[in-house]
Amino acid sequence: METNIARVAQRSYGRGLNFMQETSLMAANATPFVIAHARVATMDGAQGASGIIEDGAVAIADGRILWVGASADLPADYQQWPREHEEGRLLTPALIDCHTHIVHGGDRAREFAMRLEGASYEGIARAGGGIISTVKATRAMDDDVLLAVSLPRIDALLAEGVGTIEIKSGYGLTVADEIKMLRVARHVADIRPVHIRTTWLAAHALPPEYAGEADRYIDDVCIAGLREAHALGLVDAVDAFCENIGFTRDQTQRVFEAAHALGLPVKLHAEQLSDMDGAALVAQFDGLSADHLEYLSDSGIKAMAAQGTVAVLLPGAFYTLRETKLPPIDKLRAAGVPIAVSTDNNPGTSPLSSLILTMNMASTLFRLTPDEVLAGVTVHAAKALGMADNGRIALGMRADLCLWDVDDSAAIAYQLGQNRLCKRYFNGQDLGHI
Repeated sequence: METNIARVAQRSYGRGLNFMQETSLMAANATPFVIAHARVATMDGAQGASGIIEDGAVAIADGRILWVGASADLPADYQQWPREHEEGRLLTPALIDCHTHIVHGGDRAREFAMRLEGASYEGIARAGGGIISTVKATRAMDDDVLLAVSLPRIDALLAEGVGTIEIKSGYGLTVADEIKMLRVARHVADIRPVHIRTTWLAAHALPPEYAGEADRYIDDVCIAGLREAHALGLVDAVDAFCENIGFTRDQTQRVFEAAHALGLPVKLHAEQLSDMDGAALVAQFDGLSADHLEYLSDSGIKAMAAQGTVAVLLPGAFYTLRETKLPPIDKLRAAGVPIAVSTDNNPGTSPLSSLILTMNMASTLFRLTPDEVLAGVTVHAAKALGMADNGRIALGMRADLCLWDVDDSAAIAYQLGQNRLCKRYFNGQDLGHI
């Protein structure tokens, strides 16, 4: 397997450097350095604020941020370090895509056409399409092939400044195939400069071999498989699809109880197609996030606010499904619920491999402000993944950063099809100009 994976790893991605070049560059650029004269969006201000430092500087060593402030105030200890003069460009945390199904086989272009002809998402799923069609394709692939078909989607995100990606299972629906998906997801971090967070999502759909036996599937695959995957060190969080075409609230609770017993955090596909009271359930388990939320109730918002559960908005799915019911954005704001934004990259309902376009969609479709959108793909996205040391430019944080050839965060997302990223830093290493 290693020979094939090495071959796949050498493919270039987007407008950036190829993997072998990046590996060499990262090894060669290990000395401490300072980024100076940038417009630094620390994301360390009040909710929704970017915390801009005009003419700012950041001192970096050993993959961490040691100091951040005005360039004129750079301490003497860092004055002799190599310095990168950025001439007022915008420096932000690296972007975080906190909800994806990006490791999968096949595509569902035919279903796209069916929806255009009037078929509903639920109708396609009940007719044997939807998630199950992707399951067939994913089960048929070994690790090498699954990695190879997934990397182009991942590389597209990296070329836009993404430094962390959450990757869910959920297209295997057997213990072995769910574990295969997470094993491939973990390996991505070995061959690309990106942090990967893995999520066990066996409770995504009921496979045909368990038709009419959802409770047995929860026991045999969702819970038993979770324990096995956790023992292998492959799981960072646990998710479920709590919906009228997915799993009931009681079945979801059983999965969450198993996760809780293993010390794993939970998150949930909640209130996408109907109100199943899933947001309140995930909050009850001190969950990281509730995602989608078009049909979120006032009681669900109250529960999320009380526990600090992040609302993850997925405008790609809203757009692809031509949904008309908006998530209750104003009520989430009023309640102080942190709002994250993600691609929901998946083959059926959000075949979207651009977080920059997602940011534009969140603004255009959901009316999020530029500050809210930037927070949604940095600090709030980090919170949705339980990553306390990511998503901000502050003392002790990971030095995962993006330099943009703009002077205002609104310019990152407003030009459709244009990528304004000019440099990315990963674990404190300068990956060079894009």
